[in-house]
Amino acid sequence: MLRLLATAPRGLTDLLARELAALGAVEVRERAGAVSFGGTLETAYRACLESRLANRVLLEISRFEAADTEAFYRGARAVHWSAQLKAGATLACEFSGRHPTISHSHFGALKLKDAIVDALREATGSRPDVVLDRPGLRVHAHAHDASITLSIDLSGESLHRRGYRSATGEAPLKENVAAGVLERSGWPQLAASGAQFLDPLCGSGTLVIEAALMAAHCAPGLNRRYFGFLGWRGHDEELWSEVRAAAVARSRAGGTPAVIIRGQDRDPAAIRDARANAERAGVAQWVRFEVRPLSDAAPEEAGDAQRGLLCTNPPYGVRLQDLEAARAVHRELGEVLRERFQGWQASVLTGAPQLGMELGIRAARTHTLWNGAIECRLLRMTVEPASLRRPGTLAKSDVSLSDTPGARMFANRLAKNLKRLKSWAQREDISCYRLYDADMPEYAFAIDLYRTVQPQEDWLYVQEYAAPGEIEAEAVRRRRGEVLASLAGVTGVPRERIKVRVRRRTRRGEQYEKLAGHAEFHIVSEGGLRFAVNFGDYLDTGLFLDHRLTRQMLRREANGKRFLNLFAYTGTATVYAASGGAAETTSIDLSRTYLDWTGRNLELNGFAGPRNQLIQADCLQWLRAGSRERYDLIFLDPPTFSNSKRMEAVLDVQRDHRQLIEGCMGLLAPGGVLIFSTNAQRFRLEPALNEHYAVRDVSAATLPRDFERNPRIHRCFELRLP
Repeated sequence: MLRLLATAPRGLTDLLARELAALGAVEVRERAGAVSFGGTLETAYRACLESRLANRVLLEISRFEAADTEAFYRGARAVHWSAQLKAGATLACEFSGRHPTISHSHFGALKLKDAIVDALREATGSRPDVVLDRPGLRVHAHAHDASITLSIDLSGESLHRRGYRSATGEAPLKENVAAGVLERSGWPQLAASGAQFLDPLCGSGTLVIEAALMAAHCAPGLNRRYFGFLGWRGHDEELWSEVRAAAVARSRAGGTPAVIIRGQDRDPAAIRDARANAERAGVAQWVRFEVRPLSDAAPEEAGDAQRGLLCTNPPYGVRLQDLEAARAVHRELGEVLRERFQGWQASVLTGAPQLGMELGIRAARTHTLWNGAIECRLLRMTVEPASLRRPGTLAKSDVSLSDTPGARMFANRLAKNLKRLKSWAQREDISCYRLYDADMPEYAFAIDLYRTVQPQEDWLYVQEYAAPGEIEAEAVRRRRGEVLASLAGVTGVPRERIKVRVRRRTRRGEQYEKLAGHAEFHIVSEGGLRFAVNFGDYLDTGLFLDHRLTRQMLRREANGKRFLNLFAYTGTATVYAASGGAAETTSIDLSRTYLDWTGRNLELNGFAGPRNQLIQADCLQWLRAGSRERYDLIFLDPPTFSNSKRMEAVLDVQRDHRQLIEGCMGLLAPGGVLIFSTNAQRFRLEPALNEHYAVRDVSAATLPRDFERNPRIHRCFELRLP
C-alpha cells in the first residue's frame, strides 16, 4: 500500500477527507492543511484526476532523521533516485517545515537538489537539468524538527489549475476553493434535485464552470495536460489510461445536466473571458453567461424557479479606497436576494466578513476558508422571512470601532508620535517619514507619511505585518478595523489617500514582486531632490525611508568620484551621489522596471545623460565576470533574499555577503570606500572580513530618528582597503 498525502486549501480538509474516501482511499486522516491516506497507484491517479479540492498529491518515498544540514544531505542522497527519475527527465525540488539548522525553505531545496544530482551523477554518470516550471519530476522534502519526509509530487503543480482558465481578476477565486464553496453549499445535492444555479457577479466564471463540472460528473483534471507522475519512473501508462477512460465513461453516463446554470456580470470583458473558459472546460453547452447588472438578477422562468442556489464571490475591497464600493455591492446583492429569491439558498464568499452585515439576511452557517493567503468567510443563508434583518449595521460598527478602548489607545499613541515627529520633520525639511512602527505589539503596523509635491498633499502608506498563526483571526480583524477607523481622524489624511498592504516580515525580497498594474506615480521631495513613488503596484513605494541618512552619507562622499550602485532598485542612492558631484555613476539591477524607474528619478533631478549609466544585469554574474573599471565609491544594498527566475543562482545575503563584498572590493580604486547595507534582521558580518579590510560599523550613525524604535531595521558598514 502506498503512503500518500493530499494538501488542501485551509478550511476544506474535512471535505477533502470525505472525497478521498469516496475515491478508494483507506486509513484517511485529517492533518493541518492536508489529509494523509493509503491506497494503490490507481487511488493516487484517481486523486490527481478526480479530486475537486486537493492542491497536491504527494507519494512518500523515504523517511529519516537529520539533526543538521549534512545529515539531511546524506539522508536524501541515500535514496535510490535512479529508480524514481526517468533518464533525461528534468527535476525540481521543494522544502517545507521547520528544521533545527535549515532556516530557509530555498536553502533546503538547494541541499535536496544537490543530494539528488550528486547521487544520480555517481550512479549514472549524468545529472538532470533543473527546471522550476513543469519539471519531469518534482521532489518535496518536509521537516518536522529533525524528522524528514521525502515525497514525489504526483500532481506536479497545484491541481486547482484545471487547464481552462486564462484570464483572472485582481484576487481570482481558485478553482478548488470554488469547488469547496459549492460542496459546502450542498450544490451536488441541489443539482441532483433539479435546482437552478446563478452567480450574479460571475467575473471570469469560475463558480459557474465548477458548478457545471459537478452537475455533469466531469472529473476536473480531464483537461490537464501535465501531471507530475508523467516523468516519474514508477508511472504505469496503461493503468493511467484505464483510470482516465473510466472517468470519461462516468461523465458520459451522467448525460446532459438537467439543471439551469447561469452566470452574469456587468463587465463585457469578464463575460468574454467566462465564455472562453467554459469552452476550454468543455461545459459551454451546459451554461449561459450574460452581460447584465446585478440589479437585473432574477430566477429563470423555466425550470423550478422556486428552488436554487445563488452562489457568488463579490468584491470586498482589497484596497481601502475600494471598501465603500464593496459595501454598496453587498447592499445591492442583499436587496436583490430579499426581493426576488425567496425560498432559494444563498452562499456568499467574502474576504471582508463585516460586509456580510450589509446583506440584511442572517447566515444560518458560517465557514472559514482561505483563497490562497486571503482569509474568507462563506456565509450560507436561506432566503426566507425568518432570516431577514435590517441591513446597514456596518456603518455603525465602523463608528464603534474608532471608540473601543484599543482604538483610543492606538489613536493616542499615533497622535503623540505625530506631534513629536511633525515638528522634527519640519525643522529637518523631511517630507516622508515613519509615523508608527508597531509601537504597541498588538497593533503590528508600519505607518509612513508621504507629502507629495504638485499637488502638495499627505498620503499614508500602511503596512500590516502578518500576524502569527496562533493569533485568533477575529482578534486580527478587530485590531485592523480599529487602526483603519482611527487613521483619518488622527492624521487628517482622507481615506482615499490611505494605502494598505499586508507584509510578511520574513522575505524582504518580496519588494520586487509586482502586486498591481496601475502605474500611478507621485512625486515626493527628500534632501532637496525629487523622487517618484508608487503606493499601489509594489510592496514597497520605491523610497526606503530608513536609508535616508545612508543616502546623505553617499552624497557627502561622492564629489569627483566614480560611483557604482549595485542592486540599484529605483536609483535613489545614484541620484544622491550625482547631486553630490560624482564624476560618473553606474547603476546595475536585473529589473528593467527598476532601471526605468532609476532613469525617471535621474531625469526628475536633471541628471539624465551619458555620465549616469544604467546596466541591466544579474549583479552576481556581473561581479563574477569582473570589470576593467575601478570605482571610488560603491554602494552595495542587496535584497535579503532573491530567487528571481532570471538570476543564475539564489541570493541569500547572510550566506553570500562575503562573496559580494570581496567582489566589490576587487573593483575598488585605491583610497576608495564600499558602503554595504542590509535589512536582514539577524545579519552577522563574516568575521574574516575584518582581517582583510578596514571595517567600520556605521549602523547607529545611519539610523534616522523616526526608526530609533527598531535599531535592527538595517545594518550598514563602511569598508576600505588596508
